[in-house]
Amino acid sequence: MDRRTPMRTALGIGLAMVMLASPLAAGPVRDNVLSAQERAQGWRLLFNGRDLSGWRSFDGGTPPATWTVRDGALTLIKADGQMSGTDLVTAGRYGAFELTLDWKVARGGNSGILYLAQKVPGAPLLYQTGLEMQVLDDAGHSDGKIPTHRAGALYDMTVPPAGAARPAGSWNHARLLVERGRIRQWLNGTPTADVSYGDKGWRRRVAGSKFAGMPQFGTFPSGVIGLQDHGEPVAFRNIKLRPIGPSATGAAK
Repeated sequence: MDRRTPMRTALGIGLAMVMLASPLAAGPVRDNVLSAQERAQGWRLLFNGRDLSGWRSFDGGTPPATWTVRDGALTLIKADGQMSGTDLVTAGRYGAFELTLDWKVARGGNSGILYLAQKVPGAPLLYQTGLEMQVLDDAGHSDGKIPTHRAGALYDMTVPPAGAARPAGSWNHARLLVERGRIRQWLNGTPTADVSYGDKGWRRRVAGSKFAGMPQFGTFPSGVIGLQDHGEPVAFRNIKLRPIGPSATGAAK
């Protein structure tokens, strides 16, 4: 008998145990699906990875032709650098919620994740009512030089830490937590915003921003979630939402 056999057997068993304990043994991570735990916790999948079901234009029509699905990602295919108002929004409105998603921009790319937005008279564009978590190539876009415009910021209102975003062409992970009277944002696990909402402090914050001249900005307790068309290619995947309550402030309007 080969005296090395027991050792080889032990090494083989040990290697098998390591493989079973590793993420590889559990199979590849699947995008655009909910785990059993997420379903039990009340999470919803807002993008199925195949088509634009559950999405529409901000004016209530069919999804704009500038948006499509490529390689399991919800993708804006425009590259003219012009904001044309062809933003993509959810069919449903949400008040208090937790939202997670992945995003990726090309070199010099710019977009945004907007929420609590409603289309009302005098405010036909998504950003005129909805709050925005900035999506940006900080290193390649001029907005990256403005602290309140960096990726992850509550746009023009908070200053995220420098370096929170990954390089252009890389996937970033965003998380938003909208609770009654409080809004928080994270980018790749780094806190990028923590503000009150709907109170005097919030109104002072708006008054000191570029939105001061937009009277209906940041006033709604619920609204659609939108992906911004800034005229530069951007992709989103794994868009998941967990409802918390009907309103981010008081009674829903």
